[in-house]
Formats: sequence, structure tokens, C-alpha cells
Amino acid sequence: MSNLNGVLLIDKPKEFTSFDVIAVVRRLTGQKKLGHTGTLDPNATGVLPVLLGTATKTQDLILNHDKSYTAEFQLGKTTDTLDIWGTVTGECESSVTEEQLRRVIPEFTGEIEQIPPMYSAVQKNGQRLYDLARQGIEVERESRKVTVYSLSLANFDEKAQTGTLEISCSKGTYVRTIIDDIGRVLGVGAVMTALCRTSACGFSLDECITLDELKSICENGNVEEKLRSVESLFMSLGYLAVSSAQAKRFANGGALSADRTYLAKSGYENGQLFRMKTHDGDFLGIGIADKPNNLIKIYFQNCR
Repeated sequence: MSNLNGVLLIDKPKEFTSFDVIAVVRRLTGQKKLGHTGTLDPNATGVLPVLLGTATKTQDLILNHDKSYTAEFQLGKTTDTLDIWGTVTGECESSVTEEQLRRVIPEFTGEIEQIPPMYSAVQKNGQRLYDLARQGIEVERESRKVTVYSLSLANFDEKAQTGTLEISCSKGTYVRTIIDDIGRVLGVGAVMTALCRTSACGFSLDECITLDELKSICENGNVEEKLRSVESLFMSLGYLAVSSAQAKRFANGGALSADRTYLAKSGYENGQLFRMKTHDGDFLGIGIADKPNNLIKIYFQNCR
């Protein structure tokens, strides 16, 4: 199979790590350069954008890190991992009503402070918290600001004390921490019992394919049909169309004069980013405005 450049949207199965998915994609596609845009825990499912070829260079450049999740929970229980797969640390009889739950939820929307769980990939003094937790060591963690754009109760079974939350949030938000905090406020404890990422980097779950589907697609030799362009990772940006001479200069690493683009008439901000494209629609990369010098410099090159 020829070298592939772009994004494969995978619906990550349960009990697979994100690196397991990368290994399967590498084997099926025969590609060497692969990456992904955000780790999912082994027991979580859902949107995992896998980067191939040139797209791997965008991992630290992707602008849209917002994500959405569907999370199931159980009241009346706590664990060391804040989810159902951890060691139980407490249980109690819970009789929370749906009305009580709905009153609490708004406290966890907007910009909130979160303390990362011990079982997380956050580093403390150069060590992953989960490595310390597995040694039975608990350390003090600093709270971090995250943004929960929306949080709603999709359903709640008062008899079983189980329910489902729909969450849209910023990068670095721990959904199981939100559930644990809700349980603390209610005074009964709570654990996450399932998690599905329904959107990431601007891509939705209904755009994804399973690993079994990818296997079938690769066997039929038409994986390119499912490959999203590198440009698709930057669709939140406006674009700047340039001449063939300017495109050649940009491809060779040169900056462009802003005066010789439509920016001379429309205006722009220092540090503003643009998708750089030819008049034929070919994606060249990302340009960044250097307004003091009236230049558009290279931020990312979509070299093949």
C-alpha cells in the first residue's frame, strides 16, 4: 500500500489501549508513521482520530481539543480509580431523586477547578500519577481549571441509582472526576461505569469506522476513501488562496508578503493562522501572520 497522509477516524473498542489501536492500524495499512490526537482509557470507547504520514506532524498543532462524551454512572459507591474498574473504597445506601441530581449538575458547568485523579497520566515530579498509585502512593495534586461547556442528565433510574450524562468539555477534563465530585456533593459517592467519546477534534462518532470495518476496507484496497485530509484538522481556520509562484515559495520554506495577498485589503491580526491553499484548492499548510514585518510565515508545511 502506498504512503498515506491524513486521518483515519476509528471507533475505539473497549479493552483496547489507544496504542493497541495504533498497532492494529499499522498492521492493516502497512504504514510506519502513525499517531493519535488524544488517549482514551482502555475501558472507554469512541472517537479516536489516528494520524498517518504527514498528519503526524500536526499532533502538537491541532487547535480544536474540545471533546464530547456520554458517561454512565452509579451512585452509592466509590473506588480508588473513580470508575467501576477500581478497588471499592466505600459503599452506602443511596436514595437520591432525579430532582436532587438535576439541582447539583449546574455546579459543574462553565469554568471549574478539578483535582486530577491519582489514576491518571498527569505527571508529578517527573512521574506519572498512575505509576505512583499502583505503588500505593498518594500525593498532593494541584487543582486545574477546565471548562465544561455543557453537562446534562440524559436519564436516571431512581431505583437502580444509575444514569447517563452528556458532557461537552475542554482538553484535560476528567469525566470520572466530575462524576466523583457530583457523588461527593450528594453525600453518597459515585463512580463512572462506562464512557464513550462522541466527538473529538471536530469529528463525530458517526464518522468513525470500527477496526473490523478497517480490516475489510484494507482487504478491498480502498482505504483512501475513508482517509480524511490533513487539512480537515484545521477547518476552524479561514483560508488564504495564493498564486502558483507564492505556493512554490511557501513550499520551499519562504515567507510571503502579506501585501501581495487579499490580506492587504481585508486586514489581519498578528499571530493569526490561515490555511494556505492554491487557487486550485491544494492544501499547502498553515501560515502565521507576522504583522510587524508584514509577512505570512510558515507554521506548518503539508509536505508529502
